[in-house]
Formats: sequence, structure tokens, C-alpha cells
Amino acid sequence: MIAPEIPTNESARLATVKSYNLLDTLPEADYDNITSLLANIFNVPIALITLLDADRNFLKSHHGIPFNQSPRDISFCGHAILSNTDIFVVEDARNDLRFCDNPLVKKHNAVFYAGAPLVDKADYKLGTLCVFDTKPRVISNNERMALIALAKQVIRLFELRKNNIELNRTKGILKAKNEELKRFAGTVSHDMKMPLANLIVTSDILKLKYGSKLDNKGLEYLQYLKRASLTLSDYITGLLAHYESDKIEDLLESFDLHHLLEEIVDLLKINIDCEINFPEKNEDLYCNRAALEQVFLNLIGNSLKYNDKDEIIIHIFFEKSETHYHFTITDNGIGIPKDKQQEIFNLFTTIGNLDRHGNKGHGIGLSTVQKLISSLGGEISVSSVEGESTAFKFSVLASNEAL
Repeated sequence: MIAPEIPTNESARLATVKSYNLLDTLPEADYDNITSLLANIFNVPIALITLLDADRNFLKSHHGIPFNQSPRDISFCGHAILSNTDIFVVEDARNDLRFCDNPLVKKHNAVFYAGAPLVDKADYKLGTLCVFDTKPRVISNNERMALIALAKQVIRLFELRKNNIELNRTKGILKAKNEELKRFAGTVSHDMKMPLANLIVTSDILKLKYGSKLDNKGLEYLQYLKRASLTLSDYITGLLAHYESDKIEDLLESFDLHHLLEEIVDLLKINIDCEINFPEKNEDLYCNRAALEQVFLNLIGNSLKYNDKDEIIIHIFFEKSETHYHFTITDNGIGIPKDKQQEIFNLFTTIGNLDRHGNKGHGIGLSTVQKLISSLGGEISVSSVEGESTAFKFSVLASNEAL
């Protein structure tokens, strides 16, 4: 018997083998299906998927034998990975000096062997897809083609598994960092709310008590201070709403659409000339009421703020499909430039327009809306004609109980 030599790139090859995290893993159906198919194609008792470790041959799939590893120094696969051909074939191991007194031949009657090296994209040979028979034979062209094709499929499964592990690891890191960011944003925002409130109140007190002693410029500075504090307070409120939007309980309930919209109009405390038209037909909805309320508050609020017309006109439309509720909110506001319409749902993205009070948006509200709608199993889109109108269309998954 001649033990297989060690490849010249063994250190890097072993590191690559370990990077797939397959050593000492349990059997998996995807790999066992391949060895079972291969055994049937060749009509042999044994088919294996192997990985060559430092001193052993680990059998990721072992069709026809009860064990999952063997010493590397007696392995046929150790020789196979040294081959420069697509397939390493031993037609009769009893007549081959490398294997004639090998324990696998003498004790387990391993006479015929055909193995295709499992070569990754970096050209490292990780192991083999191989078959054994108890009698000598010659491999056919069809068998050769099948073995090569299935070996490539094994490598694809290896790569897919490795990529999934990496994606899950990255996902875990991103989730942890996102949670850390949310905690940071929440803490900072909460800590800033009280000082800002005090600053706003102090501005009013200064104006009330000392306003008569200040000139117009001084009063103007006080007004700037209050306005800046209110803007920052709104920004913080929006930021908190965005990061806490996924904390809204997934509570499904039945409610009246018109009643929900009437409550939202009351909450908005509209004190300008405005016409809001509800859907002609009222409907009983069954979904997350609290989340849907936040969506409507934000979208209708934007229709009110970003409108330069003497009379604001808002239309709300509704229709129901087999799986979703569909809403459309249109207004006669200032509109959104066409080149900005795909960006407005990104966090902190603004289009530069001032609202009817001369304030600039902070780019948080629509990102929060999209986040809420996504959590409700729906989608949102926008269409707009600059200077004329804007329409937001969105859907919400309807509960089976409501359909």
C-alpha cells in the first residue's frame, strides 16, 4: 500500500475545507439524495461525499456504509485529489500497488473506485464525490459524465450553504448594530425632549415678562429660538416614532373605516380651509388599527402641510381585493419632483420643499410610513405632478377573518 502524498497547498486547502463548516456535521437530505442517485446510476453498493481533513476522510454523505469517517492515509480520495483529471479511477484495486494491501480492499472488498474531486471556485480540492464496487469494472462515458455533473452540483450546495451561513452571520451583526442604534437614538431623543420643552417654555416666559424691554430685533431672536426648538422637537418626535414603529403590537381588531378617519381628522386639529372626502362606501376592516392610524396621520398630515392652495382638497379612496385592503390618498398640493419620487421613502431624505408654514421636513415620516406598511404586509407607491397633485397608494394585508 502507498499512502497518498500531501498536496503542496495543503495548509491553504485545509483552511478552505474548514471554512465551509461541514466537518462533523450531521447527514443532510440534499447530499444523501445525490449519493443515492449516484449509487443507482453506477449500480454500486457504496457512494460517498468526502472531505479530506488533516488526518481523516470525513464522509458528509455515506450511502451503503455505517461509518462517517476513515483514516486519511488509507483513503482512495487522498489519491484522487492529487489527480489532474476530472475523475480518478481504479478499475481493480487488487492489482494496483497503491491499494492492493489496503485495509479497505482486504477487509471491505473495495475493488473498484471512481472519484471526482470537489473543486471550489478558488481551485482547492476539498474532497470527492465517489463510488465503490466489490468487483472490477470499467467506467462508461455516461457514468463519467454523470459523476462530473453531480460533483459540480455538490460544490454548488457547498457554496450555497457557505453563503447562507455568511449571510446569516452578517444579518446577525446588522441586527445587533441596528438594535444598538435604536437604543442610542431612543436614549438621546428621550434625554433631549425635556431640555427642549424647557427651552420652548422659557422662550415664552422671556417674551411675556421682558418683551416690553426688548427691541424688535430681540423679539425676533426669541422667535427664532422658539421656532428652532420646535423644529428640533418635531425632528426628535419623528425619530422616536420611526425607531419605535416596530414596537406597535400586532393586535388585529375590527373597526369602522369612516370612524377611524373621523378620529384622525379630529387629532390633526385642522384650522385651515380644507375639504377631506372619505370613501363613498363605508367598510368594516379587520387589521392592525393602531399601525394604520399612524400611516393615515402621517400621509394626511403631509397633504395638509405641503399644500400652497387657498383650499386644500384631499380624497381618500378604498377598495378590497381577495387578500388586501387598498387605499389611495390624493391631494392638490405642491407635488413632488419626478426625479425625487423614488427617494422620498429613504430615511432622512428630503426634497427641499418648505411646508405652508415655511418649515423644511426632516425626512423621517415617510420612511416610518413605509416601515409600518411593510410590517402590515403591504406596499406603498407615489405618483405626483409637480405644482398640481400627489397620490399615495398603499395596501394592507387583510386578516382571513375579514375575508
